[in-house]
Amino acid sequence: MSTGLELIGFFLGVGSWLLTGASLANDHWKTSSVAGSVIISSRSYQNLWRSCAEDSTGVSNCKDFESLLSLPGYIQGCRALMIIALLMGLISIIISVLGLKCTKIGSTTAEVKGKIALTGGILFILSGVCTLTAVSWYASRIVQEFYNPVYGMAKFELGAGLYMGWGAAALAILGGAMLCCSCKTGTSAVPKGLVTPIHCLSYQNHCLNIIPYCDPASFTQQLQLWLYSQRPRKDHLQSSCHLRIWEL
Repeated sequence: MSTGLELIGFFLGVGSWLLTGASLANDHWKTSSVAGSVIISSRSYQNLWRSCAEDSTGVSNCKDFESLLSLPGYIQGCRALMIIALLMGLISIIISVLGLKCTKIGSTTAEVKGKIALTGGILFILSGVCTLTAVSWYASRIVQEFYNPVYGMAKFELGAGLYMGWGAAALAILGGAMLCCSCKTGTSAVPKGLVTPIHCLSYQNHCLNIIPYCDPASFTQQLQLWLYSQRPRKDHLQSSCHLRIWEL
């Protein structure tokens, strides 16, 4: 179950990253409002990078924002947040691939892979928060200007790019949460039939180390081999280990 949850969370995170990129490249972050207009000869739309105008024949003319410093502060902030979200999403994808249980890279243990997957999930959530902050900030300015009675410039409405950003943020947060939950599921409980960590079995300063959470059958076989090697003096056997079987 945890493996399936992990894979679903990973693919949701990848989808959110792709959707974030599509949202950033979309031209329609805000479109001109036609409320109260009878004749519409042209309409305009903008995103974080340029402003476009489209006439009644469908011909569009776009102009990039030439100066970064002349832009309003919220546009600069939204740009930075979206770029950070994309970079963080890419890093989280790479990290999550290394932490998936279905991937095998080197001799990484299950505990280490769980921590890696947890890190990837947290980065996915942070990426979604950055995207959510950027699109919500931009949308709040549009709504504020639309309902401002003294605002004398052209009024705009929410565009498709903002809705794509909200969808990407939701997918990123959901996927990251699933990765974190799968890591918790995989490391918090001891599987049925496995033993707790064992220190050692000692016989006159000789110690047999037992691997933590080993399989009972392997443990029994290892214990029998050790007892057989100590058979001439097994009556002096002293055990310093405490064995408990988890019944879950």
